[in-house]
Amino acid sequence: EPQATSSGTRPQILELRRYQFRFGHMEARHAEYAKTALVPALNRMGIRPVGAFSVALGPGSPALYMLLPHANADSVATVGSRLMADGEYRQVAGAFRSLPASDPPYVRRDSSLLLAFDSVPTVEVPAGPLAAPSRLFELRTYESHNEAAGLKKIEMFEKGGEIAIFRRVGLAPVFFGRDLVGQRLPSLTYMVVFADQAAREKGWAAFRDDPEWV
Repeated sequence: EPQATSSGTRPQILELRRYQFRFGHMEARHAEYAKTALVPALNRMGIRPVGAFSVALGPGSPALYMLLPHANADSVATVGSRLMADGEYRQVAGAFRSLPASDPPYVRRDSSLLLAFDSVPTVEVPAGPLAAPSRLFELRTYESHNEAAGLKKIEMFEKGGEIAIFRRVGLAPVFFGRDLVGQRLPSLTYMVVFADQAAREKGWAAFRDDPEWV
């Protein structure tokens, strides 16, 4: 189980799901299911905030990412059974869950598990300009050649002050996590958010030129 940090906050276990769709009605139908059935049920369990991110630029489109923050491993293990114990969810999701093999809800769903960094122990919800419709999320994964190098990179982000520089120059974190279960380990994955594309370009330029980073 994650141990409480110096701030007293226990780092979340982050479940990052990726849904692969085919072009057509799959994406819109899943979005309606998530909005009316899945996310409300997850929220009732205490799994919040749930993020849903469509892919604007990146491989494998059309696809959707969903971010589920869990308080502990038991929450991860029991999410499916708790959904099925939720009568309101079963009623609203009934049609979606009974789709036939000839018209499946999605092509495939992949999941990975991350342990949130001590310095960013919980998902940070964007506010103000970062909540505007024009906002842009960027999901990045940093792969290491061995476990020691992976831990060193996490140390650079945290004790080395890299996340602090991110915040200062406009690379606003949504989450930072060490990948526990998934592909191409060891690695870490993080997400930052920008008000728009111009802010993204400005933020990364400021980071690259920042004297402290250099």
